[in-house]
Amino acid sequence: MSKEFFNARAATWDDEAAEKDTAKLKAMSDRLDIKPGSAVLDVGTGTGVFMPYLLGKIGDGGSLVCLDYSEEMLKSARAKNHKGNITFLCADITESGLPENAFDAVVCYSVFPHFHNHLKALQEIYRILKNEGKLFICHTSSRHHINQIHRDIPEISGHLFPENKAMRQMLEETGFTDIEIYDGQNDYLARACKKG
Repeated sequence: MSKEFFNARAATWDDEAAEKDTAKLKAMSDRLDIKPGSAVLDVGTGTGVFMPYLLGKIGDGGSLVCLDYSEEMLKSARAKNHKGNITFLCADITESGLPENAFDAVVCYSVFPHFHNHLKALQEIYRILKNEGKLFICHTSSRHHINQIHRDIPEISGHLFPENKAMRQMLEETGFTDIEIYDGQNDYLARACKKG
């Protein structure tokens, strides 16, 4: 159901739902420890709102794979014609088909509550991360605010952000270490590392 929800709203997403405050987007990207030249997977790319900031992090020597299960969202992202080493992949993260140990970092910007199976998504992310690779789950709104918005939309009312304790438990169960969760009044950032 939610795939149809996002496909139907792709054309108007940037006007009606996406973060428009470029200062907030830049500030969030500055908090992500992604080095130039990195291979990065952007899970839930959507219309590509966060793409230019990730491309700025990786520079000319890096690569960015933009994954989303909504064909129409990816079409909107592709139409923005961002420059760089970019690959678009229409897939569900739990069945990505991506190779093991492929990425230096995986970013889940403004998408985590929409995963149908949080634990399975984290397990797949762990699989495709390189050893010492980093996971960043981030939003430019608070967890509380996101959950409030989703509860009011019937099609995605069950797409809720886990409590911090549950998030930490899932990350630990998956095998992640160095877990840090910042649950702020205006933003959210969880980071974790894959260590073999």
